[in-house]
Amino acid sequence: MAVENRTVSLPQEQAEYIDQLVSTGAYADDGDVLRAGLAGLKERDEILERWLREDVVPVAAAMDANPGLAIPAEDVFAGLRALHAERLRASGDGL
Repeated sequence: MAVENRTVSLPQEQAEYIDQLVSTGAYADDGDVLRAGLAGLKERDEILERWLREDVVPVAAAMDANPGLAIPAEDVFAGLRALHAERLRASGDGL
């Protein structure tokens, strides 16, 4: 793997956090911390992209094709309030 050197500036709090992670032995050096952070960021972005592509876009397309499938927000919130109230009653906490 080719390595490219970079110089970055970090807020003191982030620099101290990196130092802490290295001092505990969790990471060998600053570069390991940054590589792990970037790998996590990349994974998160890939998960978000997949969710948008596989879940959000098809639903948005279906709603565009048939707007009658939509449930008014007021109905959704009323249903959530009713479900919450029912769960509170069942748990004995009351309202």
